[in-house]
Amino acid sequence: MNALSGILLLIGFTLIHNKRIEAHRKVMIAAFATSSLFLICYVVYHAQVGSVSFTRQGFVRPLYFTILITHVTMAFVVVPLAIITLTRGLKGRYPQHRRIAKWTFPIWLYVSVTGVLVYVLLYQPTWLL
Repeated sequence: MNALSGILLLIGFTLIHNKRIEAHRKVMIAAFATSSLFLICYVVYHAQVGSVSFTRQGFVRPLYFTILITHVTMAFVVVPLAIITLTRGLKGRYPQHRRIAKWTFPIWLYVSVTGVLVYVLLYQPTWLL
């Protein structure tokens, strides 16, 4: 779902730069819904399973924790930013929407991409990386 959210963000970015406002609106609502659904699934999963230890060693260990720490930090930041950005866009407050979207988009995209990386590093077989 993080990967899908990231793809939708990139599509939404392209749409708005091509002045396709209604399509941009629909895609960004889908990106927000996808990210929200992911967050709900993530919380439910970890409420049942708990935390998962990262057991790999070597160069990948500090890489993983660097990505994880920045991902979690930015994930906390992006939640209110995304809500404010979406609300301003839906209310037609476009100058305010554009001002905050310039910050929200790269942070949200970073969270989407690093979420996938965290998953791959944590759950994929060691021979893959």
